[in-house]
Amino acid sequence: MSQHYFSPQPQAARRPGLVRVILPDLYLELETDAGVFSPNRLDPGTRLLLDQAPPPPPAGDLVDLGCGYGPVACVLAARSPGATVWAVDVNERALELCARNADRAGLANVRCVTPDDASIPAVVDAIWSNPPIRIGKPALHELLRAWLSRLRGPASGAGSAGGASGACLVVGRNLGADSLASWLDGQGWPTARLAARAGYRLLSVRGSGGDRA
Repeated sequence: MSQHYFSPQPQAARRPGLVRVILPDLYLELETDAGVFSPNRLDPGTRLLLDQAPPPPPAGDLVDLGCGYGPVACVLAARSPGATVWAVDVNERALELCARNADRAGLANVRCVTPDDASIPAVVDAIWSNPPIRIGKPALHELLRAWLSRLRGPASGAGSAGGASGACLVVGRNLGADSLASWLDGQGWPTARLAARAGYRLLSVRGSGGDRA
């Protein structure tokens, strides 16, 4: 698996590139490279997430789970300058790119970290993710359980006023988006489809656990 984008140290030969993220409210030029997710273009799932997800909370701790080279983290940071954005990935090359891209865009509120970094808060206000479906269903379920259980509960009233707390996930229909939504519901995380386009589903997932120490 050393060649996959979800490897800590991808072995693919370096092939630097540039992806432009053009949104109604933002324009970003992001460095990419081989060995990270979708290095040649902004993939349509991520595009759907950035186009259709509700505005993120303006403050608090926001997570981009599986950040890659940083398109989601950078957009979150630009749209919520009062928040701290935790760009999380196991891929060291991706984290290096994400940090450079955030710095290049002047986004000082991005923190690029591995999933086990002790500085990540135990409770977070929102999670946006184009999750790594290809790690396999058992690993994906374990990943989502771990991170969704960090979400601040809807009744806690923490710093999410003015934006959508909970999680926004984008998943391909042919990669199990509908079955994943059913599984999330069954695990106690109410899940709704917000949008669908180009074979992708945008899912809204509500936190249910409340604050955790």
